[in-house]
Amino acid sequence: MEPKTTVDLDIPETAAERNAPPPDHVMQFFAYAHLPEKMQAISKPFGELAQLIVDNVPRNQERTKALNKLLEAKDAAVRASIAKG
Repeated sequence: MEPKTTVDLDIPETAAERNAPPPDHVMQFFAYAHLPEKMQAISKPFGELAQLIVDNVPRNQERTKALNKLLEAKDAAVRASIAKG
C-alpha cells in the first residue's frame, strides 16, 4: 500500500488573508502582459481601471456589472485593433 500524499492547499497565513474576500475572478481577464505590444497598449488602461474599481468600489452586484461591461469594452477595443477594414 502506498503512503498517502499530502495535498498542497493554499492556506492563508495571516488573519487578514483569512478574512479577505476572494478575488474577483473576472480580474484574470484583464491581464495583458502576455499580449503583443500593440495589444498591450490598448488593453493596459482597461486593466488599470478595473483594478481601480476593485480597490475603491464596494463589492456588490453593480461593481460586478461594471467590471463585466469594462471587460466587454476591453475585448471590443482589442478586436478593433486587429480588425481588417
